[in-house]
Amino acid sequence: MNSARQSLFNHSSAETRGPARRRAVVLTSDVLFSHFFTETSRARLSDVAEWSQHAGRDDSPQLRVELAQADVLMTTWHSPFLRMGMFGTRPRVRLIAHCGGEVKSRMEEEVFDHITVTNAAEPMAAPVAEMALALMLTLVRRLPEYAAEMRAGVVRTNEYVSCGETVRGRKVGLIGFGRIGRAFARLVAPLGVELLVTDPCCTAETVAAHRGALFGLDELLSSCSIVVLAAGLTPETKNILDKRRLGLMPDGAYLINVARGGLVDMEALLAELRKARLTVALDVTDPLDPLPPDHELRRLPNALLTPHIAAGGIEMRQAIGAVAVEEVVRFCKGDRLENVVTRDMLAMMT
Repeated sequence: MNSARQSLFNHSSAETRGPARRRAVVLTSDVLFSHFFTETSRARLSDVAEWSQHAGRDDSPQLRVELAQADVLMTTWHSPFLRMGMFGTRPRVRLIAHCGGEVKSRMEEEVFDHITVTNAAEPMAAPVAEMALALMLTLVRRLPEYAAEMRAGVVRTNEYVSCGETVRGRKVGLIGFGRIGRAFARLVAPLGVELLVTDPCCTAETVAAHRGALFGLDELLSSCSIVVLAAGLTPETKNILDKRRLGLMPDGAYLINVARGGLVDMEALLAELRKARLTVALDVTDPLDPLPPDHELRRLPNALLTPHIAAGGIEMRQAIGAVAVEEVVRFCKGDRLENVVTRDMLAMMT
C-alpha cells in the first residue's frame, strides 16, 4: 500500500456496531500505522468504535469528508497539520488522541478550545532517560576512544592508567525535571552521583524526593562536570545554553542532549568544541536535524552523535499506540481521560 495515498477501511462488523457506536479515523501513514497499532490495539479499538485509516499527510477534500463523519481522531507524526477550519462549521470530532508527546506542532492552538486533545508521552520517558544514561557513561568511560584504539591495533598494558573515568562522586547537572528528567534521576541514583537540577516549574521538595537538589541554571553549569539536557523547547528555553552559559561549564565537562537541539546555540557550541574544551553527546541538533552528511559536527572528535533515536524502537511505539487507544476506549465508554492537554499547558511544551 502506498502511504502517500489516502485510504479508508472499515474495521467493524454489523453485529458489533450498536446504536450509539462511535466513529474513529486514524490519521497516519501506512508505515507508522504498523508501528503504533498492534493487533491487540486494533482489537481494543474495534471493541468500542468503527474505525478507519487515512494515510494522506496533507489536507484534502477527502480528509475533510472523513473528519465530518468522525467522533474521534487518532494522530501520529505523519498526520496532516490540523486547523479548525478543516472540521467544518459544526465540528463532530470531540477527541483527538495523539500517538506521542508533542501536540503543539501538530495542530493550531484554536483546536484546543473546541476539541479535547490527549497525548501519550509517558512511554517515551524511560527510553530517552536510558539513552541519556548510556551517552553519559559512553563519554565518561571513553568508549569510542578505546574502541578506536582496539581497531587500530593499539596494545595497552596495565602500566597505563587514566583518571576521571567514573561518574561516581561527580556532580551531574540535569536541566529539565519533567517525565524524562525524573526517569533519568531514578536511573542515575544508584551510581553515587550528586544530582543538581534546574527547572523553574519544579519545587525543591519534588527534586529532593528524587535524591536531587534544586539549583539556579548558572550555578549548576559552573558546578557540574556532566550536564544533561531534558527540557522542552519553548520561547524561554530556546538557546538557553548560549555562548555565556556554555562558557560557565568547567574545562573538560560533558554535555548530553536528548531533548531538543534548539536548547543549545549551535555556533556557540561549535566554538567550544573547536577549542576541545568540552565533549558532547547529541541525539538532537538545531537547526538541522538530521545533520547533513558534510556538517562539521560529524568530523569533530569530541562530538558523539546519534540520529535522534533516543525515543526510538518499535516497542516504545507500540506502547505509545496502546496508551492512545486506551484514551479512545475511555472516551467511548464515558470514563475520565488521563492525558488531556489543555491550551494553557502549551506554553510549557515543545
